[in-house]
Amino acid sequence: MNGLGDMMKQLQGMQEQVQENMKKMQEELNNLELEGSAGAGLVKVVMNGRHDVKSVNIDPSLMSEDKEMLEDLLAAAVNDCVRKVEEENKSRMGNMAGGMQMPPGFKMPF
Repeated sequence: MNGLGDMMKQLQGMQEQVQENMKKMQEELNNLELEGSAGAGLVKVVMNGRHDVKSVNIDPSLMSEDKEMLEDLLAAAVNDCVRKVEEENKSRMGNMAGGMQMPPGFKMPF
């Protein structure tokens, strides 16, 4: 029975470590800033890991364009940035999950 108790303690320690790593990663993602763009960089959007838009930059040359084109470019830049944030989140979460180690001798019940 002692082996089972030791394994449970080890699993609890792993759970605490995973929770701490998740908290740290979430803080890093929230502070992360990524840039999306459209129109060959004429419209740029910076967003953090929580999808908050931090800044928008529109090249002055676009100010003479029609409203609908500018709106389309802005939407495309925001969408580009959202995709980059999602890819970064997925990549970091995948790296964390890939680094998890099972206790020596631990076998799944199936």
